[in-house]
Amino acid sequence: MSIRMIWTLLPFYLFCGIRSSPTLTPSTSQSPETAVAPCLIIDSGHFADCLGRQLNRVPWEYFPITLEKIDLSYNKLQAIYASDFSRLPKLRGLLLMYNNISHIDDDAFQNNPLLEKLDIFNNSLQEIPTLALMPLSNLKSLSMSNNFYKHATLAERFAKFLQLQVLSLGGPLVRGLKKGDFEPIKNLRLQRFAIKCSSNLSYYEPGSLQVIQTKEMSFDMAIDQQPSALLDMLRDFANKNLTDLQFRNLFEFTYYMGHEDIFRNLKNISAYRLIFHRGKFNENLLRMALTNLEKAPIKRLRLQYIDFARSPTFVNSGTDSSITDLELDNLDLWYISNPDILRFDWQFTWFNKIKALSIQYMYFNSAPCDAYDEMHRVHLLDISNNRLRDEYIYNRRCVYKGTMPSLHTFNLSTNELTSLKDLSSLTRHFDQLQVLDVSNNKLGSVAKSVGCVWHQNITHFIAHHNQFVSGALLCLPTTVEVLDLSFCNLDELNMTYFEKADNLKELLLSGNKIKFIPSKWTSPSVQLLEIDGNSFGIISTESFQHMPQLSRLKAGNNPYQCNCELHAFVQDTASKGQVNLTDWPLNYHCYHPEPLLKTLISNYLPGRVACDIRLVIIICVATTAAVLLVFMVICYIFDLPWYTKATYQIIRAKYRVYKEKAAGEVGTYAYHAFISYSHWDADWVRDQLLPCLEDSKNPYRLCIHERDFMPGKWIIDNIIENIENSRKAIFVLSRHFVNSEWCNYELYFAQQRAMGKTFSDVILVVKEPINPSSLPNKYCKLKKMLSTKTYLEWPQQVSQQAFFWAQLRSVLGRPSPTTSRRYSARSRTYTEETQPLDDTGPDNGKLNVAIVGEPGNKIQENSDVANQRQLPVAGN
Repeated sequence: MSIRMIWTLLPFYLFCGIRSSPTLTPSTSQSPETAVAPCLIIDSGHFADCLGRQLNRVPWEYFPITLEKIDLSYNKLQAIYASDFSRLPKLRGLLLMYNNISHIDDDAFQNNPLLEKLDIFNNSLQEIPTLALMPLSNLKSLSMSNNFYKHATLAERFAKFLQLQVLSLGGPLVRGLKKGDFEPIKNLRLQRFAIKCSSNLSYYEPGSLQVIQTKEMSFDMAIDQQPSALLDMLRDFANKNLTDLQFRNLFEFTYYMGHEDIFRNLKNISAYRLIFHRGKFNENLLRMALTNLEKAPIKRLRLQYIDFARSPTFVNSGTDSSITDLELDNLDLWYISNPDILRFDWQFTWFNKIKALSIQYMYFNSAPCDAYDEMHRVHLLDISNNRLRDEYIYNRRCVYKGTMPSLHTFNLSTNELTSLKDLSSLTRHFDQLQVLDVSNNKLGSVAKSVGCVWHQNITHFIAHHNQFVSGALLCLPTTVEVLDLSFCNLDELNMTYFEKADNLKELLLSGNKIKFIPSKWTSPSVQLLEIDGNSFGIISTESFQHMPQLSRLKAGNNPYQCNCELHAFVQDTASKGQVNLTDWPLNYHCYHPEPLLKTLISNYLPGRVACDIRLVIIICVATTAAVLLVFMVICYIFDLPWYTKATYQIIRAKYRVYKEKAAGEVGTYAYHAFISYSHWDADWVRDQLLPCLEDSKNPYRLCIHERDFMPGKWIIDNIIENIENSRKAIFVLSRHFVNSEWCNYELYFAQQRAMGKTFSDVILVVKEPINPSSLPNKYCKLKKMLSTKTYLEWPQQVSQQAFFWAQLRSVLGRPSPTTSRRYSARSRTYTEETQPLDDTGPDNGKLNVAIVGEPGNKIQENSDVANQRQLPVAGN
């Protein structure tokens, strides 16, 4: 057993099979499969995420054989052993940066021939692990810089990495570079090469990097002690085609105060972009770089995180700037400590041939008038992220007419601007301006959005993440084709503005607080509308009917009220296919009613009857017609109009009685019985009924209309009053009774009186046989009474008539005292031909009787007609 294997297995022997790392070791009762894994295995077992888990060894026992990528960065690993990745033949990516690895076994990657990316940046390696890397013939990216080896010399075996595209090496202990350090890779065509040396570069042999063939070259070395080394570095890359040339910390501790032009070889560099990252610059060093850039083919320059300061000996001579012919496609000035760099020689002339100028995170507090004058060719100006205020960029004393003649895009986002009026005053003279980005500011108040005058060429206005109110929309340019007002706290839309903005094609209103969609929203040119994340809950097919060009709509994440209008909108949109709901269906949920909360609108399917108004109208009309038809049939069958008319007369009569009682006229029972009969049966009543009941030993007081109806009163009132003043009501039933209108009224009134009391007050005397089924429908009550109530039948045999009278007296009961009436009425007929009947005076203590029923025999035909004409007529 080798010493290395004994060292590896030592924790096993010391702890009886328990691993030495308590953060990784499963308990004695757990297997690796059941213990809590230190890494997150995702992507179907292809990726192990072990980043930042405080691991001090590789947890190989938790790795599935299917792994293709492992991230072990930001841990406490100290060594990589042969067994750590031996079971992972499919491994293609291994990230080990930011650990404390000082040792890698020579056969650590023996079983990982497919490994393409290996990152061991920022560890503690004392030497380049050449033997460990040899099996990796497919290696494409190798990062091993920022380690502790002292030399950057590559072994001959690196020539075998024919697939290598990215290589970074070196560290803080590499004092310099020698010619031949990178000879083994002279035939490799790299995409990116990065070299890091000590902060105090001691030596650089000319030609050290000449053999490097790469597209991107990055120097991370400080030349404070060897400034002239820059001349040799640039000479090594002369006439090579580079995409990026980056210098990091070129002067880390001191500002260059020499007079030698250390950038003079820059004019021979053919690179797409030159980047200076970190480091110290003064106006002298910057002028050297820019002077040589004027002659170089480099067209893009970026200065970022630069510590700029003027030289103590700098004197403004007042002469013109020496930088007047710097032609660049892009100039980026980012995160520079001192905004004085913008006019490092007190002039802005170095901007006059720049096409795209980006000044970010500089926090300058003024834009002098001459700055705008010098930017003749700038077509894109980006001064975002600078905390700019209105007065910093707009000076009322400046004349902006004729300035910025080429400006097409102006980015003012992420500042502290508040005034749309000042913004319009600044930009209205920029003749070519089309795109204006003022997002992430404080624009939108009414007070500072009055009197705006914009240039008529602005087509894109980007203003998301501001604080707009509806009235401020009137201060926006009306020529725009694209308007972005997302996340501006808008609660309603100003239709006046949209009526004027007739070129608007794309409107973005996401993330506001819009409470409703105006029904008459007219935007004839709008093709894209985004109104998602607002506060409206109702949307219908009429909402966008005045937007004929609308083809894309984003309206999700709103508190929708799921109703028929919304369903109709969804169905109409889906059927026509003209409008594409770009975020359908996952972002559309019901908010109201509560039972449907969070339900996907795509799953909301109301019934057809509930939502088809035409069908609802048809059903309602059909139902109403059916009800009316049934009602009419019922009225016809049960003679409902007659009952209605009769009830009306009862109510009127009772109301008149109530008024009379209220006036002090109080009545009591005046008769034992009220007699109702047809005039065809009058002879029987006079000859048989009256003598037997009124002339008996214990006489009864009977009411018949011929004697007891009060003259001058309405007939209906007489009938009702006398029925109510009688204890009983006797109805003489015959075929003539059934055919009599007045008898029908009397029976109905008696039945109404009996309701609530007892139907024993109604006595039926059948004078001649009647078949109940032959009775008219309006005699439904009579039919029921004949079927369910015992009635008296007049016998035709004389021998049986005595028993009939006994039964009738029994039903009437013993005669009791009655109250005498205060008037005596003569019998009268209902027409002018009616003759008075015999009076029955009060001589025998009997009440005067008025015959109740129809007129007498002498005028029987005319009286029936007359009586029918006199039915319910209101009296005076």
